[in-house]
Amino acid sequence: MKQIYSSYQEAVKDIKDNATIMVGGFGLVGIPENLILALVESNVKHLTVISNNCGVDDWGLGLLLKNKQIDKMIGSYVGENKEFERQVLAGELEVELTPQGTLAERIRAGGAGIPAFYTPAGVGTPIAEGREVRTFGDKEYLMQTGLTADFSLVRAWKGDRYGNLVYNKTARNFNPMMATAGAVTIAEVETLVEPGELDADRIHTPGIYVQGLIEGAQEKRIERRTVTQA
Repeated sequence: MKQIYSSYQEAVKDIKDNATIMVGGFGLVGIPENLILALVESNVKHLTVISNNCGVDDWGLGLLLKNKQIDKMIGSYVGENKEFERQVLAGELEVELTPQGTLAERIRAGGAGIPAFYTPAGVGTPIAEGREVRTFGDKEYLMQTGLTADFSLVRAWKGDRYGNLVYNKTARNFNPMMATAGAVTIAEVETLVEPGELDADRIHTPGIYVQGLIEGAQEKRIERRTVTQA
């Protein structure tokens, strides 16, 4: 059985200053929003955050950014966050932008114990500056390193007490691969069930990758609402 936390504050208490954390989600979809709020309350500082983007100004990772808790961001998309842009231009935030597919593969590689790989994405661009480029066949490839973290914070639809996780629809974005790449993985689940209740053929993250879980409801805010004009 995995550790089941009684509060979000308890779940993140071991995350200290200067930690590197991975945070699942794409935009606001599938983010562990309550764990992020607990990190904001903890006031932990000098974080390196690995995530697709940095949320919006008033929700998700944007709250950590606003509270000046992030020193470095490794991601692929600036998103709808004006504070992110302001901090970058002011030199207050270090940013490592990576093509989205490359970011996903760097995380997957890190979780699989692969230290580096080669990709054609980024060859001939500023991303390649100072990095190793090799030719395979008649094509150039850029070396990228795998990514790991001290902690991975993920969000799942259901989880059982063994730590097995199932994600719902598009929340199955960066969450599964990040769950494998953290030294400690903490899962925020909408529903916690007993062992045997999940269909073994539909489990996305095996419990071996998960150290702790917490059950709770999410607001599931919408990043940008688009409606049909009458």
